[in-house]
Amino acid sequence: MHRIRWSRVSAYLKSSLWVVPLIAIPLGMITTRMLHWLDGQLAWTLTGFTATGLGLAGFSMTGARALLDAVITSTLSFVVFTFGSLLVAIQVASGQLTPRIIATVLLRNNVVRYTVGLFIFTLMLSLGTHGRLDEKLHPLPVIAASCLGVACFAAFLYLIDYASRLLRPISVLTHVANSGFAVIESVYPEPSFGPSDPNSHRRDLGPARVILHQGSSGIVLTVDRARLMGAAETANGVIEFVPQVGDFVAVDEPLFRLYGGAHAVKDETLRSVIEFGSERTLEQDPTFAFRIVIDIGLKALSPAINDPTTAVLAIDQLHRLLRLVGKRHLRTDEILDASGLLRVIFPTPNWEDFVHLSFSELRQCGGDKLQIVRRLRAMIENLIQTLPSHRQPALQQQLSLLDREVTRFFQYPEELALARVGDSQGLGGRSSRSN
Repeated sequence: MHRIRWSRVSAYLKSSLWVVPLIAIPLGMITTRMLHWLDGQLAWTLTGFTATGLGLAGFSMTGARALLDAVITSTLSFVVFTFGSLLVAIQVASGQLTPRIIATVLLRNNVVRYTVGLFIFTLMLSLGTHGRLDEKLHPLPVIAASCLGVACFAAFLYLIDYASRLLRPISVLTHVANSGFAVIESVYPEPSFGPSDPNSHRRDLGPARVILHQGSSGIVLTVDRARLMGAAETANGVIEFVPQVGDFVAVDEPLFRLYGGAHAVKDETLRSVIEFGSERTLEQDPTFAFRIVIDIGLKALSPAINDPTTAVLAIDQLHRLLRLVGKRHLRTDEILDASGLLRVIFPTPNWEDFVHLSFSELRQCGGDKLQIVRRLRAMIENLIQTLPSHRQPALQQQLSLLDREVTRFFQYPEELALARVGDSQGLGGRSSRSN
């Protein structure tokens, strides 16, 4: 239970923009006190500050106040501008791409969070230093505030450039695909070694007990499979997790089916290994990265946006993801113990699920666009050539469906011939068939 709670807290902190700036407030106040104490211990005069308030550097008490006022005004402006621009960027990005990138890309971005944290830290340190100006100048805190002010200017200029690059479709798509790579490798750790017999260890007997979901309805985010395995081994039985990570589970829907000695496992023990949430995440959900990329492609193909080139960029990332999935061992539903006995049944998507997800919607929405059908064809032909033979039947089926879709939309023989040629750029690149 503690592990699940910590997972929830950790996920919330990672997707919250306010945490780092909030920590910067007390950190700035503590640093201000430390700098003033250190300044009194060192009694610096290298900067030209003296007890009279005018030194070799030409700064007076008035000049120090003006400097700190400038730093305070600029950092406060940076914070206001950054948050205002971020709200606008979130609205634009969610409308042009997909709302699912808000929590997965924008709010989890460390550059944005730590840059805002720098602004807040500098603001608090400058305010504290300004409030302690008296008949004696304190050079060390003033120097620190001025240096941090310069750093804030540099960070703000960098943030503007970084944010403009971050919100480009290719940047978002690449980030999501890279996150999907990590999830796929964690859920399917073993490489594919050929076709396997599904359900080879399944039992025909009915479950001894079924545990229903209680509490609030939600989406399955993560499951602690190690604890499930330990509970099944201890009870000498089989535990089947009924839904799949990413599924919405309503109250009173089946959550676990218990076989053999597993019927004695307590309900609270099993429910404590599951984390529910309001929306899907990339932690243990291998198809969610596909879903985000496909949604971006579908939004680009909508009549309101009509941007097939962005859809082609989405297909590029799907191509990467599907090739990785095709090389992994996907029959991970059955988890065996060290002696080879079935202990946990944990459903995960198989190869056909990934293929249907990758092609069906994009083919239906982009079947009338030359860029899309040619890029999909190039993707299918390349995967057929590069993936193991047992992955080819599902791809051949998609190629047949694409041929029928092309015949339905393109009536002119010249366009039909063009649509039947794969092109890795969609339209304009070198065709897979050479003249």
